Formats: sequence, structure tokens, C-alpha cells
Amino acid sequence: MASRTSTSAESRRLVARRTRADTAVVTGHSRAVLALIPVALLLVIGAGALMSASSVIALHENGDRMYLFNRHLMFIGIGVFALLITARVPYRLYERWAIPIFLLSLVALVTTLAIGKSIDGATRWVTIGGVSLQLSEFSKFATVVMLAAIFSRENKRFLRFRGVFIPVAFVFGSSGLLLLAQPDFGTVLIVAGAGFAVLIASKAPLRWVGAMMALGGVAGAFLAQSAPYRMQRILSFRDPLADPLGNGLQAVQSLVALGTGGLFGVGLGASRARWRFLPNAHNDFIFAIIGEEMGLVGSLAVVSLFLLFSLVGVQLALRIDDMFGRLLAIGMVAWISTQALVNIGGVAAILPISGVPLPFVSAGGSAMIANLAAVGVLINLSRTQRTES
Repeated sequence: MASRTSTSAESRRLVARRTRADTAVVTGHSRAVLALIPVALLLVIGAGALMSASSVIALHENGDRMYLFNRHLMFIGIGVFALLITARVPYRLYERWAIPIFLLSLVALVTTLAIGKSIDGATRWVTIGGVSLQLSEFSKFATVVMLAAIFSRENKRFLRFRGVFIPVAFVFGSSGLLLLAQPDFGTVLIVAGAGFAVLIASKAPLRWVGAMMALGGVAGAFLAQSAPYRMQRILSFRDPLADPLGNGLQAVQSLVALGTGGLFGVGLGASRARWRFLPNAHNDFIFAIIGEEMGLVGSLAVVSLFLLFSLVGVQLALRIDDMFGRLLAIGMVAWISTQALVNIGGVAAILPISGVPLPFVSAGGSAMIANLAAVGVLINLSRTQRTES
């Protein structure tokens, strides 16, 4: 009788354990799907807006109004392939190979400076097989991996100067100097934002947070004043109408486009700004085209999708027990979210224009591939969490 009771109790425990495991699988699967839904919708909205925004410049420069749109679709395909790869690679390999990955990104940045193509005074692109790549986009991925590896060490190492400060200073110093030499101040801001999020998530002592905030503030102020074009952007941000045909042109025209759209927009393909009134309409300022053609409703939809992506990503990260996995997820989410904030803020004249693309939406093959690869890492972490659960 006792044996039957014991067997029955053990069976109930097994059933309960399987139920919890099945629930964990469903929950993890739901988070992965929830992370993919906003990304997929942003890709669709971006493709529709880019088909309109790029048609005029593509016809003028390439003789085919669909040229840039077709390239955009090609890079989305490559990005999805990168997503599938990073979704399958065990995330522990990133921790093991963090240093080689980061050093390889430094080599890529040096290569860009050595043989890169200069456009409008910036050397940010390397041509490989007839395709221009902006290798700094991949340095964001490498830097997040490296910072997650550093801050996931035992908390006792936070008490040591050499344990954290020197490696972090090397990461930001080496990559930051190479990025500023291009110059690419926007990417420096994005990496700094992602790094700060990783620092906060690592539960670092407040003195470390305060020290790095102070150091970042001093460095930012110095860099803003060290280059005339950065000061011009800041001044034009404060009063774009002071030079509406010069430094304030993009800010003024983006606001005109957003205002023209009203509540529901002027309709797809009916944008006025795309007729060369707004420079880089299909790149950094595609959010203005969305606001003009889809109105305030379309603009708020894009903002809401980024908020949903950020919320789901943070929830996913907080449910990961492994410190490296958690910091890696936080870093990837912070990178994409910070970049979206900086881009939209610049288009809406809330922040100075930084020249960074809008993730999943703007034209730019390197950014598209890197961003979708980051999403693949998040999916990988959700699958790993399900397995461990």
C-alpha cells in the first residue's frame, strides 16, 4: 500500500514537472514571437516608406526608381539569414570568443580608415565586391558582446581598479578613437548608451555608475566642442530657422514633412519631401517620410513598435539567470532602442541630428544585417532559457 502511495506521489511530481516545463516552453516561445512581431512590422512599414522615399533619387542616380528598394529587400534577406545563424549559435560561444570578436572589429575599423571610401568628408564605407559596407555597424555588435563579458565577471572584481576600469577604458578608448577618426560620432553615442545599460544591469556599485557617467559627460562635452561641424549641429538644433537653407535645412524640412502629414498622412507615394527637398530622406530621415505619408497615426505606430520591442526584450533579459546572457540581451536591446531614440529624436528636432539610421526601417545594408543579427541573439537567448527551464 505504501509502495502504491509512493508511486502515485512520484507520478504526480513528474506530471507537475512536465507541466511546468511545457509552460516554460510556451512562455519562452511567446516572448520570442513577441520580439519578432514588432521587428516584422517595422520591416514592412520601412519597406513601404522606402519604396516611396527612394524612388526619386534612385531614378536620378541609377535610372531605375526601384533600384534602392530592390537593394533594401536584398539586405533584408541577408539580414534574415544572419538572424537565423545567430539564433542557432550557442550564446556561450560569444563569451568565449569575446576578445577575438572585439579585436576583429578593431581591425575592421582600421581597414575602413586605410582603404575606405570618403563621402562628404566621412570615411565610413568599404567596398567589397561592388557592395559598400559600413563596418562600424558590426562594431556595435562586437562591443556589446565584449562589455557583457567584462561586466558578467564576479561582482568582487568591481572592487578592483584593474578588474573593470582598465578593460572598459580599453574597449571605449580603442573603438571610440577609431570611430571618431572616420568621423562617426553617432555610433559612439549608440555604443555609449548600450554600454551604460549593461553597466546598470550588472548591478555595479553606484560609485562606478557615477564615475562613468561623469567621465562620459566630460568626454561628450569635449568631443562636441572639438569639431566645428558638431557644434554647428548643436547650434542648428537650438534654432534651425537661423540657417534654414544651410545647417538647419534637414531639421526644418523634416519638421515640415511631419507637419504636412497631419493625423492620417497625405498617402503612400504622395510625399513632397522625397523630391529632394529633404536630403537623405530614405536613410536617416525616413521617419519624416513616414510621418508625412502615414501621418501622426503612422508615426505613433512606429514608436509603439519600438517600445514593444524594448519591453519584450527587457522582460526576456530579466528572466535569464546567467549573468552573461542577461547582459548580452540588455546590451542588444539597448543598442537598438537607443539608436531608434536618437534617430527619431533628431528627425523630430527633440535631439541634435546624429546621422544614425532608424533600425529595421532606414536604407542601409550593414545596419540591417547587424540589427537583425542582434534580434537573432535575443531569440537564441529565449530558446536557451526555455531549454534550461
